[in-house]
Amino acid sequence: MKSGFWTVSLGIVSVGVLLAACGGSTPAATEASTPAPAVTAAPTEAPTTAPTEAATAAATEAATAAPTEAATPTVSATADTTNPVKIGASLSLSGDFSDDGKAFQQGYQLWADSINARGGLMGRAVTLDIVSDASSPDQVQTNYQKLITVDKVDITFGPYSSLLTKPASTVAHRYGYAMVEGAGGAPSVFTQPGIDNVFDVSLPVANNLVSFANYLLALPASSRPKSIAYATEDDPFTQPQVDIVKAILEKGGITTASYQVYPAETTDFNPIADKMIAAKADVVIVGTMLPDSEAFVQRFRQQHYNPQALIATAGPDQGAEFIKGVGDAKTAEGILVPNDWYPEANNPGNADMVAAYLAKYGGQASDISADVPEAYSVGQVIEQVVAKVGSLDNAKILAELHSGDTFQSVQGPVQFDKTGQNVTATAYLFQWQNGALVPVIPADAKNAVTIEFPKPNWP
Repeated sequence: MKSGFWTVSLGIVSVGVLLAACGGSTPAATEASTPAPAVTAAPTEAPTTAPTEAATAAATEAATAAPTEAATPTVSATADTTNPVKIGASLSLSGDFSDDGKAFQQGYQLWADSINARGGLMGRAVTLDIVSDASSPDQVQTNYQKLITVDKVDITFGPYSSLLTKPASTVAHRYGYAMVEGAGGAPSVFTQPGIDNVFDVSLPVANNLVSFANYLLALPASSRPKSIAYATEDDPFTQPQVDIVKAILEKGGITTASYQVYPAETTDFNPIADKMIAAKADVVIVGTMLPDSEAFVQRFRQQHYNPQALIATAGPDQGAEFIKGVGDAKTAEGILVPNDWYPEANNPGNADMVAAYLAKYGGQASDISADVPEAYSVGQVIEQVVAKVGSLDNAKILAELHSGDTFQSVQGPVQFDKTGQNVTATAYLFQWQNGALVPVIPADAKNAVTIEFPKPNWP
C-alpha cells in the first residue's frame, strides 16, 4: 500500500547576505509576508509500521499545506552543485504546530543559505528535502522512512515538538542516522529505551519555569501571590514544566487554586479558561502552545480577569504571530514566557542571522519566532560536527555528538550529555513590554529590564 504526500524542494538558496561561519536566526514572519513555493507530489513507500487512518488523513492535509517560501537556487561558485549534500526533515506545515513548523522551515533555510554562500558542506552545496507531517506522529514516521530509504538523504534534521521528535528519532535510529533537533526537549524524548541518536541543541524544557517560581518566592510576603491557577496540555513538552513549578510553589507556601490537564487536541479553550477565572487566582501558569495561549488571553480579557502575572510555556515567544493572535501589543503587555534566545543575544553569528532574516522575510527583530534560531542552531552544530570528522558518515557523526565537545550556536554554547540534552544552555525569562519581548531574568542578561509585576490590567 502506498500513500502520497508533498515533497517541498527548497534547494540551495542564498539570500545575498554573506553570513558569518556560525550564522544566525530570527523570528517567524506572517504567512502573508512569505511567498509560497512550488510543491510537487511524490509517492511514498509504505513505512515499516503502516500508518493509521489518522496518518492518511494527515497526509491529505499535508498535501494541501503550502510551505512558506520559494527557493532560488544560487550558491557560492566554490560549492559543488553536481553532488549536493541532501538533508531531510519533516516539519508541521499544517495542523496544530503549523506556525512553529513554518518558523522552523525558515530557520533551516537560513542556515542552508549561509552554508551555501560560504562554499557548502565539505565543499558540496546543501539541498533541503522538507516534507509536511501535518503535525501527526504517524505521518512523521512515514516521512522519515521515505527520506532515508527512498530519497537517500545524507543527514536528517529533527521535526518540531517533543511529540513528533520521539517517533521520528526511532525511525532514524533504525537506520543508524543521527537526529539533531531543536524543539524536542521534553524529558521523555531522552529516556526512550535503546534510543541514543537524538540530540537537542536547545534548552532542556523541564526546568524552564523554575526561575519564575524562584522570583515569586523571593518577593516580600506583603506582595507575594497567595494562589495560582494552573492549566496545561497533556503534552510531553508542556506538562512536565507546569508540574515541576507547581510542586516548588506549593512547597513554598503558595496555594493551588486550580489545576487542569486537557488533551493537546483541544480546540475550545473557553471552558478551561473559565475555570481559572472562577478560581480568582493571583497568578496564572499555563502549559500552552500558540493557539491555547492566545485563546486564554482573549478569554481573560473578555471576562475582565486580570491576574498579577501570566506566564505560558510557549506561544508568547512567537513574536508577531502572538501579537496578532491576542489583538495588539497593549494586550500582550506584561505576559511572560521562558526561552533560551533573543535577537540581541551576544552569541556567535546571532547578529548576522538576524540581519539575514530581516533581509529575507522583513519585519522587525522583535517579530522573530524563537523557533527560527532553534532550527538554525541545528544546522550550525551539524556543520561543526562534519568539519571535525571530515565525513558525512552517520556513525562518525554520532561518535562526535557523543564526544562531549562543545559547539557554538546563535543560542549559545552546545554540549550534549550522555542522553543528548544540551547541558550548557542558559534559561532566560522574557516579558512583553512596550511591544517588544525583552529579557527580565537573569537580571545581568544583555539588555535585561526590570520585570513588570504585577502586570498591567488588560486595555
